[in-house]
Amino acid sequence: MNTDTKFIEKLRSSGLRPTKQRIKICEALFDRNETFHFTINDLAKTIEEKLNEKISLATVYNTVHAFKKKGYLREISIDSDKSYFDTNTGIHSHFFDIKNKELIDINQVDLKDIPNPPAGKKIKNIEIIINVESE
Repeated sequence: MNTDTKFIEKLRSSGLRPTKQRIKICEALFDRNETFHFTINDLAKTIEEKLNEKISLATVYNTVHAFKKKGYLREISIDSDKSYFDTNTGIHSHFFDIKNKELIDINQVDLKDIPNPPAGKKIKNIEIIINVESE
């Protein structure tokens, strides 16, 4: 199966019509060997610079959120007004480089003395964001 066919299937399964612009968004997100962390603005800029395609922020936003809803992307909130998205949808933690505004995957974190959850609740997963800065 060729790449465009995979992208078309991913778009359709997310409830989106596979337009040329949305296929370019898929190319920017999923045609990679490594994890990709991005904001909506970062992704629009990447598409414009590397794929020579100008796509409205609304189209990028709606496509990314449809992929998130379907489970193809994860949203990571850094603070109340800044969200990043991650193409690695598995449970994992991150370093956040404050100066460069960059997320970096952490593959393993050993936790000890995890508090008990409130009565009637159970821990579903644990994800950590560790803020880092240059020395």
